Amino acid sequence: MTAVTKFEDLIAWQEARKLVRMIYKITSDGLFSKDFGLKDQIQRAAVSSMTNIAEGFDNESTVEFARFLGMARRSAVEVQSLLYVALDTSYIKEEAFRTHYEQAKKTQAIIGGLKKGILKNPHRPNKPTKTS
Repeated sequence: MTAVTKFEDLIAWQEARKLVRMIYKITSDGLFSKDFGLKDQIQRAAVSSMTNIAEGFDNESTVEFARFLGMARRSAVEVQSLLYVALDTSYIKEEAFRTHYEQAKKTQAIIGGLKKGILKNPHRPNKPTKTS
């Protein structure tokens, strides 16, 4: 297993990044691209998932990291809910809905697993400590 020394090493962050790319791509086409409110909200939710993982990783406290992971997970769930809006307004088709929903679900699950794991083992030996 590779040591985790930066947030980019986290599979949760990598999957959240994939979700962001997918959401930006799907919101750049058709009617979806013209619904600025929904487009902005779903993009921000996806980005929030990715950035909360990174921001939490930089915390010195495991409890704080877990709190940020909770926010990241909830942002992925928000993406899932907003995908229903896109489906119900016919901005996306069922197949696109399923693909994007599953990526958000995968991201959510991996973040949840990471959160449980760090709470079970609060010592983060691979996390560099800051010095004054």
